Parts: sequence; structure tokens; C-alpha cells
Amino acid sequence: MFIDSVKIKVNAGNGGNGLVAFRREKYVPFGGPSGGDGGKGGSIIFEVDTNKSTLLDLRYNRTISAKNGGVGKNKKMSGADGDDIIIKVPQGTTVKDLSTNQVIADLIEVGQREVIARGGRGGKGNWHFATSRDSAPEFAQPGESGESKEIQLELKLLADVGLIGFPSVGKSTLLSVVSAAKPEIADYHFTTLVPNLGVVKVKDGRSFVMADLPGLIKGASQGKGLGHEFLKHIERCRVLIHVIDIGAIDGRDPIEDFKIINEELIQYEYRLSERPQIVFANKIDLEGAQENLDRFKKEFPNIKVFEGSAIINEGIDKLLYETINILSVTPLFPLYDSKKEDKHIVYTYKPKEKEIEVKNLGNGQWELISDKASRIFKSINFDNEEGYYRFAVAMKKLGVDDALREAGVLEGDLIILDDYRFEFVE
Repeated sequence: MFIDSVKIKVNAGNGGNGLVAFRREKYVPFGGPSGGDGGKGGSIIFEVDTNKSTLLDLRYNRTISAKNGGVGKNKKMSGADGDDIIIKVPQGTTVKDLSTNQVIADLIEVGQREVIARGGRGGKGNWHFATSRDSAPEFAQPGESGESKEIQLELKLLADVGLIGFPSVGKSTLLSVVSAAKPEIADYHFTTLVPNLGVVKVKDGRSFVMADLPGLIKGASQGKGLGHEFLKHIERCRVLIHVIDIGAIDGRDPIEDFKIINEELIQYEYRLSERPQIVFANKIDLEGAQENLDRFKKEFPNIKVFEGSAIINEGIDKLLYETINILSVTPLFPLYDSKKEDKHIVYTYKPKEKEIEVKNLGNGQWELISDKASRIFKSINFDNEEGYYRFAVAMKKLGVDDALREAGVLEGDLIILDDYRFEFVE
């Protein structure tokens, strides 16, 4: 089974809480606060493994969670870090954050590692907060929450050369002849359902990876048939071999087929139509093939056509030499559409966005929107009065008090921050 797309949820570990502790040993004068820091939460890391060829393992493990960091210890000792979870994925895997629909990792290099969800930092122990005014703080910092994401993984084949063309034109036969790959081949009309890879070695010793990809149909760029499941595997190919059935064994016109396929490549994103394309007129041994070839060359006089027959291994060497020669001078194509990027960037002044926003919800209720205030709130331990005091001081320094007054907040009104409610007191 070939699994090339899967959705999973990853949860990094939370950071451990800092500890409130004091040294009271007989021979340690002025021991003071000694609570240690919490440990770091475990991260979720993806690593390229060339022994993997599908995403099948992740299909049955839809939620992956790392361990939390340990709580800080006495004598200023830190808690244990949560173990990172390393997930092995095939080369050519892309990772997309479903909440933003942005690709956050493109795993194409052997041994490449990417942190997909970062573990939370451990909270500081109370010894960090000792001052000349407060030499014995009964306050420690909670650990940060680890990142949690819903992601989609897609495997896009890392082939140098892709075989394209309508179903049953001979792509699978060609791959089986030039490599050790054993794709499914039949003497009736059908299409390959999953990509097949093979290493092709030319007689001069050079080699490349070729992919026999599922057959295209009209409308594939809009998702018809195998649609995007086919097209996305061409994205990494540097050279395309366009196989046409010049014998027209299925009654189709090879000229029309060639036009349809190229139109689908143009319509699809990622610059597929810009890749060098070599035309292989297959099944030249069939009756009427030469007449079709003459018509094809007359219709496309500027296109070099290699004729032959994959099933009897005719004309294959010339095709392979041309392919590897073009491949040797063709650079990698970027995965993302550079046409969408501005070539000339004009920098314009943009006023700095407000760090604090106050929304009037009516009935004496106000919503406080501030990433900085949210981070401070999550880093405060409210188990004692010192925590409330520290939070109030931090909000005042941040300018929250002034922002609330400017918005019209009155004493006794309710302030909502991250679904928590506070009463505003002058």
C-alpha cells in the first residue's frame, strides 16, 4: 500500500514548574531560596530516513505527544527535561500546519531534522526572584505550554525524471525495461494507481532516478481522475519524458493527447510546464505508427522526437543518453511558485501594531487582547498573594492599566484575558 498523505496531531511537552524551596541546613548560613528550575518539555522532531518509502506508520498513530519536563528540585537543581520524540519520515516529505495552511518543513536532505512542535521552557525556581527587598520569595514560575499542532504530511517523490502521458501509453513498460523496477503491467487499458521508482543506469556509467507516475486525463489540474495526487509527484522532477502512443492502439489521436497533457501542466501550479520535456513516440512497431509520427512532426516541427518501442527495447539508448545529458545541465526547481513573489519589493512605512487592544463587549465587560499580557499571565503562579502582586505590577509596566482607562473601563468592570475574568480596581 502506498500512503502519501496523512493528517496527524502533534503535542510537544509542557515545561516543568519551578520550585519554591529554602535551605535550612545546620552548617549552611543564610541558605535562602533554593528552588530549582523546571525541565524543558520534549519536542516533536521529524527526521529523514532513506529506509522509509511511505507514511504508512503514521496512518495508525494519529496523535503523537512528547513528555512534560520535570518539576524543579531543591538545592537549585533543575527538573529533568522531557524526552524529544523523533519521527522517521521518507525523503521528500512536506509538513503543512493546517491552522495556517503553510508549509513549515520540507524534508528533502538525507538525515535532515526539523522541529515541528517545540517543547515549552521550564519555569524558574524561586531563587531567581530573590532581591534585596525580598530575600525569601515564595514565588516560582510555572512552565510554558508546549506547542500543539494539527499537521498534514505529504510525500512527494524525489525522482530526477518523471514519465508522463495518458494511461496505457507504455510508461510502466519503459520503466521496467530501463531499470530493475517491477511495476504492474497489463495487456488491457488501465492506469497505474501508485508511483513506481527505478534507478536507471546509462551505458556510460551515469545514472538517475526515474518515476513512472499515474496517468493523466483531461481536467487533472482541477482534480479530476487522480488529479492532484498525480501532479504533486512531478513537482520535484527536473526532466519529464512525455510518452505518447504513436501507434494509437486505443483509437486516440497522439497529437491531441500531447496537447491535452501539456495544457494540464500549464494549468497546475509549481511551474510544471517549465521543466525540460523529452518526447518519446512509443509503439513505433505498430501498424500506422509511422504515419502518425509524420503527422506529429509536421504539427510540432520544433520538438525533437525520439521514436522506439519499449516492449522490444528499440530506440531506448538514444532516449536515455538525451535524458541524462539534459538532466546534467538542468537545475533544481523551487517547490513553491516564485511567480507569486514580487520581483521588485517596495518598502513602505507601516505604523507599529498596537501591543494592547481593548474591546468593549457591553454590560461592563471588556476583552483585553495582547500577546505579551497573555505570555505574562501564563508565566505567573497565582497560588499565593505574591503571584497576584507580580501580575499587577507587570500589567502596569506593560501599560495595560492606562490602556483600560483610555478605553473607558470603570472600577468594578470585568476584564477578560484568555477566557479568564478579572475585576478592574483603581
